[in-house]
Amino acid sequence: MELGGKSPDIVFADANLDKAVPGAAMGVFNNSGQICSAGTRIFVQRSIQEEFVARMVEYTKAIKVGDPFDPTLQLGPIVSKRQMDRVMEYMSIGREEGAQLLAGGKRLGNDLAEGYFVAPTVFNKVDNNMRIAREEIFGPVASVIAFDTVEEAIKLANDTVYGLGGAIWTTNVGTMMTAMHCLKAGKLWINCYGLADPAVGFSGFKQSGYGMKGGAQHVDNFLCEKSVYINGA
Repeated sequence: MELGGKSPDIVFADANLDKAVPGAAMGVFNNSGQICSAGTRIFVQRSIQEEFVARMVEYTKAIKVGDPFDPTLQLGPIVSKRQMDRVMEYMSIGREEGAQLLAGGKRLGNDLAEGYFVAPTVFNKVDNNMRIAREEIFGPVASVIAFDTVEEAIKLANDTVYGLGGAIWTTNVGTMMTAMHCLKAGKLWINCYGLADPAVGFSGFKQSGYGMKGGAQHVDNFLCEKSVYINGA
């Protein structure tokens, strides 16, 4: 079983922002945020926070939402009215908690008014203790959280009941290896997000799952092992 996630996506100051901005954005917004391992908590090193957020907001506002059968569009609807209402409620919670809403935060109208379409949303100046940072929303809602050091980023990223996925954006191999070994998640991406190979297993830590999906380990779950002892005397 996969039991949810609140995956961290950590962007360090030396990251290539030309890749990190769209990569982190679509790590949240892909499939309208309805992916268990979506990188909904985007941790950004404070020295580049202003630039990163400005670029992400620009990217987010350019995303085209609409009919999922239209190949020129990027995002479709939320799966149901019930789920859309849940996503909209969390947007209200984020504002009430004091997060800075910079993009989205609304249901889309006009030609999309009869569907369950929600604008991709960016909250800045989020605290890791806010509900929008701790509870799985399962919608296109990104929470940007600032950090200063590698150690702080890892501590904040691991401060969750979940441990499904996560990502690291950096050109520093030392930072990469430290974060890779210390993050408590079943799948990590480095300088990318969401890649998958059916031959590679996928599991979760803490409340994000039980057992392995994919790979040889998945097959092993359906096999019965037999132990045989033979006395040759």
